[in-house]
Order: sequence, then structure tokens, then C-alpha cells
Amino acid sequence: MSVVIVGSVNQDVVARVERIPGPGETVLGTSLTRSGGGKGANQAVAARRAGGAQVAFVGAVGKDSDGVTLRASLESDGIDVSGLVEVDGPSGTALIAVDRNAENTIVVVPGANAVLPQLTEVQRDIVARSQVLLTQLEVPISLVEDAALRRPAGAWHVHNAAPSAPFVTAADRLLPGIDVLIVNEHEALEVAGRSDLETAASALATQVRALVVTLGEQGALIVVGDQRVEVPAFTARAEDTTGAGDTFCGVFAARLAASGTLPADVDVELLADAAIWGAAASAISVSRPGAQDAVPDAAEVANLRQERE
Repeated sequence: MSVVIVGSVNQDVVARVERIPGPGETVLGTSLTRSGGGKGANQAVAARRAGGAQVAFVGAVGKDSDGVTLRASLESDGIDVSGLVEVDGPSGTALIAVDRNAENTIVVVPGANAVLPQLTEVQRDIVARSQVLLTQLEVPISLVEDAALRRPAGAWHVHNAAPSAPFVTAADRLLPGIDVLIVNEHEALEVAGRSDLETAASALATQVRALVVTLGEQGALIVVGDQRVEVPAFTARAEDTTGAGDTFCGVFAARLAASGTLPADVDVELLADAAIWGAAASAISVSRPGAQDAVPDAAEVANLRQERE
């Protein structure tokens, strides 16, 4: 198995609105849609559909109709869901409002995503066959720690520190097991405890093999030791930014797996190339509504990537 994602899967309920309401305010929506979401599942779909990798997803759904739907959705993308376990209670749900400028607010109710403190034996076997392990923090920190310990020697651990607040509380435990840390600018500042990106990036880069900072319309910054590469963004007309960062992470992980390299051989140019593919996929995704629904296929990403040649 090339890419294994340990993470969350949610039922997204998305309302389109003219503007995000303020405290105590009610606004009328223009549409309401339901689709698969969750940072982990979004990244799994991106790694498979846009990145072309063999992908296994490890997580949990509840004993409800949403759990059945979410499992079927991942299976339809060709993702191995033998590590997606069913637990008592409801599946995770995300309530999302998207305004006319493609900005969003998201409330996540974890549900089943918060139930497992450790991997099951079946899940550990799946992680043990990974080339690239990709994790985030919409699941218990202890689950991420367990996964990092179970990956095989020579496998990459790519960690997206989102949401960043839980990472801050466990950074000392998590950082030693991470090869590539992916954060956006806000997350970089919070995790590093700095007020400007330059010092935040410098501080974080000393604690992992490689650092990737996604910067939206400004592209991405790759830092490996004292080497830095800036990756420009692709031009996109944004309709919905939900899941754009997840699309980047999934495709980035897929490109690492395709490279066949080991973490010990980390190279700034290799990571920059993976980031270019991630940026291309992300640019396409923001031009469409939804999270998983907006993920492009590999051919679309390759076509846009060729424009950078």
C-alpha cells in the first residue's frame, strides 16, 4: 500500500450564503448540500483521484446512515476502507457556511472520529504496509502517535498540523516522529509560538526533516535545513475554498510515494515538485463547490501542471 491516511471522515452539510453571519445574526442561505468530508477522508480522495496513488483509509464511522454513505463514497473512489471501523454512536458531521467570496466557516462535531484512542490490530497491519503515512488532528492525538510508531522503517510520515491547537499541546511528543510537517501560515505561527512567518518557519524547520508552509494565493514555502524554495501558486477563480488544503496534502503525499525515495534522502527539489502538483490540484479544487466533490482527477492536474513547464 503506498499511501495510508489515518484521520477523520465527516458528513459535510454545506450552506451557501451571501455573507457569513455575525454573532446572534441570522442570514438566509441560497442552497444546502450534503457530501463526504473530513480532513482525513478529503486527503485520501485527493491522493487517490488527483494523485493516482494506491490509498488506504484508516478511521471510524458511526452506526448510522451517514456511516454507510461515507464508506460507500470512499469505496467508489477505489480507496481501501478495510481500516474504516464502525463504532457506537453517530458519524462525524461538519456544518459549513460558504459566502459569495468563497470564504467559509466550519463547525465540526467529531462523533465517531473521537472514539478510537489507539489503532485496532487490523488498522495497525494496514499502517505497517505504508510507504507514506499521512495524518492530521481531527482525531485523538494518541491515535496519531500510535500510527507514527506503527509505520515501517523507511516510510514517510507526513503530518498536517490542522487544526493546530491540539498540536501545540503535544508538539514535544509529535515532532520527533514527523518527517514532513505541513502547515498554513496561521498554523505555522501558532505551532511555533511566533508572531512572524520568517522566524516561525526557521524554528519549525529545525525540528523536522522538512517543512511545507502553504500560503494560499502566494503558493508554498519549502524548507529543508538551510535550503528554501518558494513554489508559486496557480491562478484560480475561487468558488469554494473548503478542502483546498486537504487536496494539496493528499496529492503531495501521493507524489512522495511515487518518487520511491526514503525520508533519509529528503531533498528540497523533490518536495518542491510534490508541492507544485499539490498546488495545481488545489487550484482546480477551489474553482468548484464542495470538498471531496471538488477534487480533480489526475489528468486535469497533469494538464495544469504542464503549464508550469
